[in-house]
Amino acid sequence: MQTNVGDFFVPSRFISIPKNIAHMITTVIILLISAALFVSGKVRSDLVALCALLALLLFQILGPAEALAGFSNTTVIMMVGLFIVGGGIFQTGLAKMIGGQVIKLAGTSETRLFLLVMLVTAAIGGFVSNTGTVALMLPIVVSMAAYAGTSARRLLMPLAFASSMGGMMTLIGTPPNLIIQETLANAKTNGLVPASLPDISFFTFLPVGIITLVVGILVLMPLTKLFLTPKTSEQGSKQGGKSLNELVKEYGLADNLFRVHITEDSKVIGNTITDLDIQRLYSINVIELRRSAGHNKFVRTVNQQLASSSLVLQQGDVLYLSGAIDKVQQFAHDFTLRLIDNHTDEIEGSSSNASLDFYDIGIAEILIMPSSSMTGRKIKEIGLRSKFNINVLGIRRDGQYLLQNLGEEKIHESDVLLVQGAWSDIARLRTESSNWVVLGEPLQEAAKVTLDYKAPMAAFIMIGMIVLMCIESIPVAPVTAVLLAAVLMVITGCVRSVEAAYKTINWQTIVLFAAMLPMSTALEKTGVSSAIADFIVNTFGGSSPHVALAAVYFATSIMTIFISNTVTAVLMAPIALQCAIGIGVSPLPFLFAVTVAASMCFASPFSTPPNALVLPAGQYTFMDFIKVGLPLQVLMGIVMIFALPLLFAF
Repeated sequence: MQTNVGDFFVPSRFISIPKNIAHMITTVIILLISAALFVSGKVRSDLVALCALLALLLFQILGPAEALAGFSNTTVIMMVGLFIVGGGIFQTGLAKMIGGQVIKLAGTSETRLFLLVMLVTAAIGGFVSNTGTVALMLPIVVSMAAYAGTSARRLLMPLAFASSMGGMMTLIGTPPNLIIQETLANAKTNGLVPASLPDISFFTFLPVGIITLVVGILVLMPLTKLFLTPKTSEQGSKQGGKSLNELVKEYGLADNLFRVHITEDSKVIGNTITDLDIQRLYSINVIELRRSAGHNKFVRTVNQQLASSSLVLQQGDVLYLSGAIDKVQQFAHDFTLRLIDNHTDEIEGSSSNASLDFYDIGIAEILIMPSSSMTGRKIKEIGLRSKFNINVLGIRRDGQYLLQNLGEEKIHESDVLLVQGAWSDIARLRTESSNWVVLGEPLQEAAKVTLDYKAPMAAFIMIGMIVLMCIESIPVAPVTAVLLAAVLMVITGCVRSVEAAYKTINWQTIVLFAAMLPMSTALEKTGVSSAIADFIVNTFGGSSPHVALAAVYFATSIMTIFISNTVTAVLMAPIALQCAIGIGVSPLPFLFAVTVAASMCFASPFSTPPNALVLPAGQYTFMDFIKVGLPLQVLMGIVMIFALPLLFAF
């Protein structure tokens, strides 16, 4: 057999497949290969997503603008901003404070903690986007898990799922809810359904949301305990150097730490530390100086400064001194200084114990190399202060700790020096690799220090963001509110620096989600989504209402594994409506089946932003979502097929 193509005769076996059919087949193949790689876990998920995106480009299924649209998607931009906001909440200690309050209710019971996380998250998720809810709660839950001594893995996946369940409780909880409301309103306007049919209002979703939450709690409680065991790295393997508190305790700094307050009649006002010659006359080291900068509770009130030789002392300054108590008392007496014997904090109204804080100034250990040119020289001769702006607080030598008269001490081979300075200056010590080795990672240690004095500001920013996202009368888009909050976190110092802000962003998650979003465009463009929808209508349209409802629900549930819940709802809502009209029943249970199925997607880490957000924090694999999320997704569907007709009669 031959076919005429133009002026040529071509054997039938060489007839080309229509372009649209070829693109449809190719898209399905790319999707299946990507899903297989996701499941295997042998290739990084973000790399798989990028390869899938590249394949869609190479086969000309999508153009460059369509393929790269995911990276400018508002949800992806929101995720970037929310990572920074979450970082600010964590770094200021606000997460720990909130977590501590919840812990008081839960105690150390993992079950009570699980229930509280689910309930609190769902309550917030009803009014804030599930993405925003997870980003806000994630650092809090991590802190709670650490405090309670339980695995964060058992809480973070329920956190993501609970945010989606909470989104089912109100009209604004999740975009699919708004989509089915609009679909029903348009159907009434066009006369497709009776005008007497009840409208979908703000809290019409509440009974549905409560059912999803109850089912989620009952199913997740045993599944998380069974499948989400702690990772080896989470079970207490300690990496890196000593913590800051361990160093303070090891060297006994707290036992030799005293503070003096410069009063209005003090004799040191207007002098520098060099002028006073404190170290030689009293064998006292001036460790740091704190200077008040105001009493606004929302901004920093005290500046930490290294005690440099050129620093002019002022009234109100607080000097942190290291030395023998009798020498400190003598110094305070000679210069009319007030010794803060009760160790109350210099900030008015506070009552914390005297201690070294590490907001701006940190400490670290350096090991003197055998070949160091410093060996045999006195501390005061090696120029650490002039060259690096670093103080030496102590020396560890042969199991002994030297803390006094350090300037006159000669450096021995293999000495370990405890040094103090700005975190950036300590990090610069690594440039002198021939003389010493810096033990630990200074900048990483700095990142661990909570900026607790910024917690009120972080809370103010967080609440402001939530208000802007919840109140529709305020003309600010959710993505704008998130970006504003992220910028304010940096400007106000809740996040240490712009560099620190970038480090809070999990780029693997961002790339994964942004690269997979165009897949939904490809499925829609090639007609794969329409083919699935037509099959449902043609096959189940004349069946019983329950069978048709189940078909709509599980078709939506399967589709939303691979494409976004918003796109799924847009595609399936009209189909569900036509299916209900075709068999002569109320469209309400069918429309609600679409929004529930689209939102209750738990079997994939990239199907919803909440799942993607907890993926790295919980150290989850694709199979973890299959083991825990898939049974929940299936059981949720079974329950809803019977529950929805009871809530919204056929």
